Amino acid sequence: MTKETLLEGQVLLIDKPLTWSSFQAVNKLKYALKRHYDLPKKFKIGHAGTLDPLATGLLIICTGKFTKRITEIQAQAKEYTGTITVGATTPSYDLETEVDATFPTEHITEALIQETIKQFLGEIDQKPPVFSAIKKDGKRLYEHARAGEEVEIKARKTTIHEFEITRIALPEIDFRIKCSKGTYIRSIAYDFGLALQSGGHLTALRRTKIGNYSVENATSPEDFVKNISNAI
Repeated sequence: MTKETLLEGQVLLIDKPLTWSSFQAVNKLKYALKRHYDLPKKFKIGHAGTLDPLATGLLIICTGKFTKRITEIQAQAKEYTGTITVGATTPSYDLETEVDATFPTEHITEALIQETIKQFLGEIDQKPPVFSAIKKDGKRLYEHARAGEEVEIKARKTTIHEFEITRIALPEIDFRIKCSKGTYIRSIAYDFGLALQSGGHLTALRRTKIGNYSVENATSPEDFVKNISNAI
């Protein structure tokens, strides 16, 4: 990696740590790259698809002229692994907020879980979580939610290409999902709990792939910065 290749364009694969925002990860790299390679003030760098702070995994960061490819990369199918905890819901559909209701789970069997998956394959209608960054009336949905304002959220089409259950240890259900751009896995967790005639929320999430890019080839932001320092 050189100053010239960074300006010309690079695709950097980062394994985003838990609690980090995607913005934090980009800034960490931006600061390190600018300092070590003496890059211009207006050096372009950006990520191809936000990951929530409570999620880990693949964050694709583009530099220089490759920032023009961000939209193209974002449009590719994504793969996630994670855990749905049944028997309880939260307003954010994940661990960002406290449990607001509990439900029975005694009736949930492996056969019911496998049968319920079928409802989620192919093109489905999905409502984004109220705690999301989508804008409504000029404000982010999470801003409305934190202000206690009720807003009507329209369902949108999304496609689930693959949905596999990898472990059942109730109340936890581990999964692997391959889906189209714009799919909210938190909403899948909530809707899946509902379809099981219980409740559900997302308690772990990891993005493993975007198109042909895999988290197996990614590095943590800290290791990335260390490698830059050692290379100079």
